[in-house]
Amino acid sequence: MTSYQRWILRTEHTSYTVRLSADGPWAELDAWGPHGVETGPPVLEPSRRTHFITPADAAPAEYLPYGLRPFTGAELVASGTGGERGVWWEFEGAEQGERTLRLAFADDVLGLRTVLCYETVPGTEVILRWTEHTASREVRLERLDSAAVNVPVTAGARLTYLAGQWSQEFQRTRLDLTRGTFTLGSTQGVPGHAYAPWLAVQDGPSDDAPAYGVALEWPGNWHITAEAEPGGAVRVRAGRVPHEGAVQLAAGTTLTTPRLACAMSPDGLDGLSRVWHRYDRHLAGDRLRRTRKVLYNSWEATGFDVDAAAQLELAKAAADLGAELFVVDDGWFTGRHDDTGGLGDWYPDPAAFPQGFDQFVDDVRGLGLDFGLWVEPEAVSPASRLYAEHPDWVYRVDDRTNRLVRNQLLLDLGRADVQDFVIGTLDRLLGTYDIGYLKWDMNRPPTERGRPGAGRVDLDAEHVAGYLRVLDHLRAAHPDVTVEGCAGGGARVDHATLARTDVVWPSDNTAPLDRLSVQYGFLHAHAPHVMSSWVTDAPGVFDPRPRSLAFRFVNAMCGVLGIGADLRAWTPEQRAEGARWIARYKEVRDVIHHGQARLLGSPADTTCGVQYDAGDRTVVAALGTGRLDGAPLVPGRPDRLRLRALDPGARYRDTATGTTYSGAHLLHYGLPFAWSAERDADLVVLTHE
Repeated sequence: MTSYQRWILRTEHTSYTVRLSADGPWAELDAWGPHGVETGPPVLEPSRRTHFITPADAAPAEYLPYGLRPFTGAELVASGTGGERGVWWEFEGAEQGERTLRLAFADDVLGLRTVLCYETVPGTEVILRWTEHTASREVRLERLDSAAVNVPVTAGARLTYLAGQWSQEFQRTRLDLTRGTFTLGSTQGVPGHAYAPWLAVQDGPSDDAPAYGVALEWPGNWHITAEAEPGGAVRVRAGRVPHEGAVQLAAGTTLTTPRLACAMSPDGLDGLSRVWHRYDRHLAGDRLRRTRKVLYNSWEATGFDVDAAAQLELAKAAADLGAELFVVDDGWFTGRHDDTGGLGDWYPDPAAFPQGFDQFVDDVRGLGLDFGLWVEPEAVSPASRLYAEHPDWVYRVDDRTNRLVRNQLLLDLGRADVQDFVIGTLDRLLGTYDIGYLKWDMNRPPTERGRPGAGRVDLDAEHVAGYLRVLDHLRAAHPDVTVEGCAGGGARVDHATLARTDVVWPSDNTAPLDRLSVQYGFLHAHAPHVMSSWVTDAPGVFDPRPRSLAFRFVNAMCGVLGIGADLRAWTPEQRAEGARWIARYKEVRDVIHHGQARLLGSPADTTCGVQYDAGDRTVVAALGTGRLDGAPLVPGRPDRLRLRALDPGARYRDTATGTTYSGAHLLHYGLPFAWSAERDADLVVLTHE
């Protein structure tokens, strides 16, 4: 039997084993799965019969550079000052701690030392991987991925990813990859609406097959690439994408790549989703126990037409419904009568608040509501005072015209003076007014992305560092303020953002069936306690079928409930119904935000939902997605929604109807729902007897 060095990393229920290859100076995957999987021969043992490629090209390598791996895809492409591309390193040594592993490789000719870094996350199944590159002389890095992940497959891989566009983010999409390369990513300076930086890989087409997942912690340009290789393996590479196409690493400096979170579950996509939920809770730290208040946001009711009287009328209506937080969205500051002005001049408009903004905030709080405010710190309007004083603060290219997107420009947040301005602005607003909630938006990607006179720069990484510096300051200087992340909807949802915010906005689309599809995909990757969702009057864009107010509430209650409708137009009956749903939500909010969530069916089914389990309570949000015309006039039986992970021998009581079910009944037959146009959703609370 071959003897080689190997190292084992253990999470709560899984193990990840790495070995030093017998074929060359690189690390390979030995085993990844439930505890004990490392006992036995490596499942990806190389055949050592390589024709027209090198052994490194066929290896299940953890990380390899172009040079050693010349043909089948490399994670690192580097060159020296002479321009010769390629790295041929040697293994230097390993350091292993209780939860960490560091494997060092060095190319003394090029002058580059690379360390592969691993760290397990306590209380989760997640292993973090990243890479540190240190140059002893100047080196050019054309590709600098964070890691490569190898997944053994027998008959091709089933890839699941979250795709879409603005107003249709997080659509769960599947692809069977038997040979070839599949890539997703973004060069928009944020993760983007088109793809989330998340991928799941399974051996075969069943959702219940063991699932392996990766998620890149990077709110900038990125890629994830899956390659189906001959011999039964899929290799996933992931990392950031420099705006300039390469990064110049000066002598004596170290570049650290973004962290790639890696996880697996033997329980398929459903189990993998709960692994990611648990990791999101870990990222929240002590903020996890902070109550996510029921908010009212005035944007869809008033748009840019913001004035104190109308806002207070809405705040009073929201308080009467049971809302706990009132958020004034875009339009509150000077010069902001439409989307052509005002951004950058973050002072309340005295014409809109004639008694003063502080008095307005006090009036809102006098209704028993917390107060929140919308900002877009990275944006600037060409007609603003800020742009007149600091035109050099925006991204620009000499002798080129700056294009407007949404009638605005983008500040270069990689500049320290811009960061200081943003920090000073937020400190002033939060220090002057009694603001408990801040919504950070970003509504345009960078174009003409340059910084004249700066020389060699890494603009995307510097913008990310500036963004994270500001968020870190907010968390430290204003720890009690709740922060919501948003970028034209769900364009900036990643683990770096989630570690510094309390909730995120998955999509600008709040139509009932459209939103259901967004949330179904979102909950595969992220936890309910970070998913902000509103009840509005918006009609469907992609699925225009009407749904009831109950459907809109139950759907929004699957995460962090908010209201965005124009309550002034609601009838007394609608307001009373809304108040009842909010009261019910508050009774089970802790279960939804802290319990184990399981997706039941999909929006393609006639009935789907989400099941939440915590302690002796099970909460089921059930939604009727099929045709409702004809019901209940046409004879038929109720739809049924089978529950999961219950005790077959236990008894469960519906707190609303008093009906008692056995666990076996709910697992085998499910909960019955007789849907109609008047009743197309329900929230069922079961107590365990």
